[in-house]
Amino acid sequence: MQNLSQLTADLLTAARKAGADAADAIATDGRAVSIDVRAGALEQAERAEGVEIGLRVLLGQRQACVSASDTKPETLAEMAERAVAMARIAPEDPFIGLADPAELSDTRDAIGLDLCEDAPEPSPADLEDAARRAEATALSHEGIAQVQSAAASYHRTRIHLAATNGFSGGYARSSHSLYCVAITGEGTKMERDHYGEARIYGADLPTPEEVGRLAAERTLSRAGARKPKTGAFPVLYDERVAAGLIGHLLSAANGASVARGSSWLRGLLGEQVLPDTLSIVEEPHRVRTSGSKPFDGEGLRTARREIVTDGRLNGWTLDLATARQLGMQSTASAGRGPSSPPSPTLSNIALTQGDATRDDLIRDMGTGLLVTSLIGSSINATTGDYSRGASGFWIEKGQIAYPVNECTIAGNLRDMLRSIVPANDARPWTGRVVPSLLVEGLVLAGD
Repeated sequence: MQNLSQLTADLLTAARKAGADAADAIATDGRAVSIDVRAGALEQAERAEGVEIGLRVLLGQRQACVSASDTKPETLAEMAERAVAMARIAPEDPFIGLADPAELSDTRDAIGLDLCEDAPEPSPADLEDAARRAEATALSHEGIAQVQSAAASYHRTRIHLAATNGFSGGYARSSHSLYCVAITGEGTKMERDHYGEARIYGADLPTPEEVGRLAAERTLSRAGARKPKTGAFPVLYDERVAAGLIGHLLSAANGASVARGSSWLRGLLGEQVLPDTLSIVEEPHRVRTSGSKPFDGEGLRTARREIVTDGRLNGWTLDLATARQLGMQSTASAGRGPSSPPSPTLSNIALTQGDATRDDLIRDMGTGLLVTSLIGSSINATTGDYSRGASGFWIEKGQIAYPVNECTIAGNLRDMLRSIVPANDARPWTGRVVPSLLVEGLVLAGD
């Protein structure tokens, strides 16, 4: 097994030797197995293994990044020389630079976060068996014409980050997933839906039979879908798509967008962006959750952070460069890949849940649309104007009346988010803990 700590140290030594003023390096070592079945037979089997390395060098206020998948000493030297040559001709950026050593995290691993299962890798035969069982369960439901895909996979990745400011730390992640897509009907009457989950520990996954059953039940409930009415109606975003709505707010609060002047949230810092009963909290140290991380991509210690408190926007999501550009402090939110410099990203987030169930909100909304799937996107990042294709179920007199498809919902994110009403059905183990959300008065284009 490759020593990633030594590998990043060697990259930094090569960068210094090539003439870099400062540098940081990242190395990842991963393996992945994915199995797909169809019609009871193996459809596809993939396995990938490898090390990827990335180096960022800084010459004054110029920087360049290079990456490779070869770890031979001569490759490291060539990477460093090439990166320095690129940096010499790069434009100056007054905001780049490594963290001050006093800012660096004392935590250099993920002990206590339980991000990686300490167990043997599942065999391809076990993954194939799980996918076959999910498919067979879905097909056992009358009305399911076929299963488009049933897949099981496993991933394990080690990550190590080091920099010439003295930081060096790393950790591992694992992921098990199981997924099934079922189809009912034929031709233009065909409808599909799915169910699947990904978890750090394989034992936390639902059984293949449960995955297949839920995929089939969701699909069968969509049989006979038609266009809904056109007009202004309340829209209930089901829990499985509601996180995307909150994601638009979080994207607009990203420091990179704010610094470019392309965020519809600009000028709203400290202002009301959600109802005053709701908050959004980032929780990077949540145990046994895939989005958790002990430090960010620049070696800063991550911490719990309230992005929105009682409906008011507290601040932006910042790495060091965007923080400097905006005259603020980094929120330890830098993400980093081998081939790119740091940029602001989020870990786990949670929106305040409500007291009502999803059924309560359906009952109270009277007539409107329950959205279970969103298709495409037309969102103006500067104005917040929102338009998306959707499918789901039409609600009449507080009850599900019939499935719908081929409709468009439109509004403005600023108005939409300030009127949301949350249910209490968020899944606590996901990286985006967001319940079903009711939004008043969106424009629907159907029949």
